[in-house]
Amino acid sequence: MPELDDIDHHVLRLLREDGRRTFSEMAVTIGLSVAAVKRRVDRLRDIGVITGFTAQVDHARLGWGIEAFVELRYAGTTPVAEIVRTATDIAEVQAVFTIAGDPDALMQIRVRDIGHLQQVIDSLRRTGNVTGTKTLMVLGSWTRETLTSRPR
Repeated sequence: MPELDDIDHHVLRLLREDGRRTFSEMAVTIGLSVAAVKRRVDRLRDIGVITGFTAQVDHARLGWGIEAFVELRYAGTTPVAEIVRTATDIAEVQAVFTIAGDPDALMQIRVRDIGHLQQVIDSLRRTGNVTGTKTLMVLGSWTRETLTSRPR
């Protein structure tokens, strides 16, 4: 585990809030020089703490406003690679988590409407090793960043 100080954590919070924030903006907020902020960001990238910069997308504006999680149960001999393959073959699957216990996997899905959700679930059920599903509809969501986006 790399050693991170409070300033490193502050840099990470600022970048999570806005990945396009400039070094100059962060320098003013943190109280460091622009060069010092750049060195910290470069170091965080070099040691693998920062793995990339992405855009956050409003899926509802793209017509994919329904989000659900589907619990999947597989036949006992199904390898993890097969579970992941099931997910990669269906474009609506946003993420797959293999988990211990019952169920075997949890998939995050985004769809246009309830009929579309039913089609995706049917597709999952048709894969050879799925023995059961349970669907959980998302009503709202929050992340740690949105709950604790204030500086220390």
